[in-house]
Amino acid sequence: MRVVVMGGGVVGVTTAYQLLRDGHEVVLLERKPEVASETSFGNAGMIAPGHSFAWSSPRAPLILLKSLVRPNQALRFRPSADPRLWSWSLLFLGQCTAERAARNTRAKYRIAAYSQSVLQETLAVETIIYDRSTAGILYFYRTEESLDRGVAHMRILAECGQQIRVLDRAGIVALEPALAGGPPIAGGIHCPTDETGDCRLFTRSLAAILAAHGAEIRTSTAIERIAVSGDQVTEVATAAGAVRGDAYVLALGCESPRLARPIGLRLPVYPVKGYSLTIPVGNHRAPPSLGAIDEDNLVAITRFGDRVRVTATAEIAGYDTSHRPADFAHMRKVVRELYPDGADYERAEMWAGLRPMTPSNLPILGPSRFRNLYLNTGHGHIGWTMSHGTARMTADLIAGREPAIPLPT
Repeated sequence: MRVVVMGGGVVGVTTAYQLLRDGHEVVLLERKPEVASETSFGNAGMIAPGHSFAWSSPRAPLILLKSLVRPNQALRFRPSADPRLWSWSLLFLGQCTAERAARNTRAKYRIAAYSQSVLQETLAVETIIYDRSTAGILYFYRTEESLDRGVAHMRILAECGQQIRVLDRAGIVALEPALAGGPPIAGGIHCPTDETGDCRLFTRSLAAILAAHGAEIRTSTAIERIAVSGDQVTEVATAAGAVRGDAYVLALGCESPRLARPIGLRLPVYPVKGYSLTIPVGNHRAPPSLGAIDEDNLVAITRFGDRVRVTATAEIAGYDTSHRPADFAHMRKVVRELYPDGADYERAEMWAGLRPMTPSNLPILGPSRFRNLYLNTGHGHIGWTMSHGTARMTADLIAGREPAIPLPT
């Protein structure tokens, strides 16, 4: 079967890989000159089932409200005239009950844990260098009160099977000596099975493997529309001409609703902007060695070889990816306090990108109303974590097989 995959981020490329493994002829379309040039380019780089909590929680509405007057809130709302912002926000608020947050968290964890197992299967047969670390991820807290809340919060994932180790400050410093000279930390949770790695390097390496095995990777190919007739897709129109296949996969992240709307599909995916710094280690003596999240500030720190990636902020503000130095001031201050001799902070590269979020935080996955169009989009803030699993599930559906785990609903 000839399958056209729309989207060259980590979700699209992993989907193409799983389809190729099943013996399909694969064509992948990407509008940028290289794959992994948008959301997959500058993310936190964490494969983190231990961070599968749904953002739509009972605490979220108050945080969003505070963000209108407090600029350093980790979750921010920026009002605009965009009607999709308001309709999506209402759906998001509808998911912010304790019952729905717990249900969505369990479903996210199930996908994330399955996805990690698929990644490990891939790495067993492919050689991919992407600054991988399997030392786990540390989630730490500044106060005893926030630590107690964090440990209680983590129980839902522990009940699902996530391995956790609760540590006091001494245990944290023993695990990550680079934190010894920073501000006070009360304790934290180490998830030893979580891991880290550069998503951009991984995705581009996997795309090269695809091309070497006969897949067609068409970059600089912007999709203009999806053409349908009756109950099926007939072609994908691009500036370079029509692309036809037997089946099609929509894996375009934040762009998915734009192409789906004209053919009658309403996808509740909206961009949530995130910011990251990539900082060279240089000759500094105490860089981070372990992926970590400062849970009180919601700042993530990951070591990629001779670089440190720092990510923070979820800003609901439309499709704007512009940024200015002031947007990074808080995360720069936090990482500098935590790792005073950790990196060349004055040489940090700034980046902002868009996470494709759904109100429930669960990806939109599975068949559509068109019998040959499949959806694999809306992975939100842990797309790198969930991508391998949803890719395998999509390939199974196209092959007529029952996926290993239930589709999210």
